[in-house]
Amino acid sequence: MLKTLTEHLFSLPQYLLPHHWLSSLMYRLARCENRLWKNAFIKTIAQLYRVNLSEAQEPNPEAYASFNAFFTRALRPDARPLCAEPDALLCPADGAISQIGNITADGIFQAKGHYFSADELLGGDPERAKFFINGKFATIYLSPRDYHRLHMPLGGTLREMVHVPGRLFSVNAATANTVPNLFARNERVAAIFDTEAGPMALVLVGAIFVASIETVWHGEVTPPTVPEVKTWTYSGDAPQLAKGEEMGRFNMGSTIIVLFGEQAVAWEEGLRAGDKVKVGQKLGHVK
Repeated sequence: MLKTLTEHLFSLPQYLLPHHWLSSLMYRLARCENRLWKNAFIKTIAQLYRVNLSEAQEPNPEAYASFNAFFTRALRPDARPLCAEPDALLCPADGAISQIGNITADGIFQAKGHYFSADELLGGDPERAKFFINGKFATIYLSPRDYHRLHMPLGGTLREMVHVPGRLFSVNAATANTVPNLFARNERVAAIFDTEAGPMALVLVGAIFVASIETVWHGEVTPPTVPEVKTWTYSGDAPQLAKGEEMGRFNMGSTIIVLFGEQAVAWEEGLRAGDKVKVGQKLGHVK
């Protein structure tokens, strides 16, 4: 009871916050290259969240040009070995599993009795969402200490990218437990790929202070220039990305949601909400 009350007290003020203004301010602060400012910012976050810089390609925190460069740092090539099993479905991000399981018709479990729909999540297009009815989903939360580049669970050819404007609530567990429709309410970028397992959606969900989302084929997708859903379609020259290859990054921490169709994949037995995961580990397998 006390935990629930605390979660509501954390979440309620967020309805009143100027989400995009705060994120715009963070955008500028995170890219400031003043040495005193960026070094102090980097060292404070690294110490506060116990960031493991020994895994980074550049372990010296003062070598980064800005806080954002540090936050989206590359890792050593050997830091995240990929599961070599041919049918393995790889984890796309470092973080913790928020939820993982089955999509019930169009409904995706958020937390504590809250659900959101694949249709809403993917921008309100039933034709786009129909491929994931009764499918599989995994929601992975990235904390400030985590590696913030995102990688391909399977190799695929990009079919479509959708930017959906929205709010920027926090996406931590307390907010997920108390804010209805959270992931279909926040600003997000969805990338739909054709893969050996059929259609795969990678949905990069924005959050408070997440000033932008990038993909490797487009660059910065957010913040938006217009407050409406925008779609990019790809055909003959569509980007093709290999399993384990980087596909995007969060400039500040957030959440990625992975969707597959019915009977396409199976999750690893024993994976539960709260489990820590890393890029390249086996999340499941292609059926």
